[in-house]
Amino acid sequence: MHTSTQHIEAFFDDVTGTVSYVLADTTARQAAVIDPVLDFEPKSGTLASASSDRIIDYVRAQGWQVQWILETHAHADHISGAQHIRHHLGGKIAIGSQIRQVQKIFRTIFHFERSFLPDGSQFDHLFEDGEVFYVGTLPVTAWLVPGHTPADMAYVTGHDVFVGDTLFMPDVGTARADFPGGDAAVLYRSIQRILQLPADTRIHVCHDYPPASRAAAWVSTVAEQKAHNIHVRDGISEAEFVAMRNRRDATLAMPTLILPSVQVNLRAGLMPPAHANGRTYIEVPVNAFLQDRSQAPDGVWHSAP
Repeated sequence: MHTSTQHIEAFFDDVTGTVSYVLADTTARQAAVIDPVLDFEPKSGTLASASSDRIIDYVRAQGWQVQWILETHAHADHISGAQHIRHHLGGKIAIGSQIRQVQKIFRTIFHFERSFLPDGSQFDHLFEDGEVFYVGTLPVTAWLVPGHTPADMAYVTGHDVFVGDTLFMPDVGTARADFPGGDAAVLYRSIQRILQLPADTRIHVCHDYPPASRAAAWVSTVAEQKAHNIHVRDGISEAEFVAMRNRRDATLAMPTLILPSVQVNLRAGLMPPAHANGRTYIEVPVNAFLQDRSQAPDGVWHSAP
């Protein structure tokens, strides 16, 4: 019986600040792709695949077989490259089982087709909390870490954990919790679960928005997060975190790509069905995220639900 050799390769997209990963058992020559990105230019509606193609070229060069395409959550800041990766490299597209809850929430915001069912069937596999799966012979445990969204997952393998949007680098902090279904208190508890891992566990984040003083980075440790994270370092209580997170979230604009991203990512990276003219469209729901309807122009709400 051979001993697996783990390798992690990161791919940073500087347009969206997203970090995608390849996790591989190099002995078994099996791999997983985590949070791949498609390139979408919102001003022109242009969709391209250069970011995912970098991953495809890398995996092919190594001669590895892709078993899994893992999403940490339904991203609101980039369109998933999962379908593009699977088309070229194979693999099962997987996400946490709570994606059903997120699908139900956003089906009421977007005008999804009648055939769209909020049952997670768009994905090849739905992970339950604590479920163990394998990349080659590497055991990986799926953890439910909600708060940013109800369906966020972390993937733990050995001394490494891929945390999605729960944590950022220590000098950037933590993810927002004001999207539909988000909850700052729940996010705090999810982060504390991650920070109970051994101190030398490497934390691989899904995003970096670096200050001008440093280059982009995406790996820290549990010890570094506990000592230095500006939002959740040791000594910051849940109440303090929730107050900070709610105050900060109230000042944040919606992500540039939230409207196209959610419509695609809830379908496991598939585009909405084409119209009769053969063209695919991304819809923009007017004032769907407006909290105070009194601020809407007269007449806008005559057809509101």
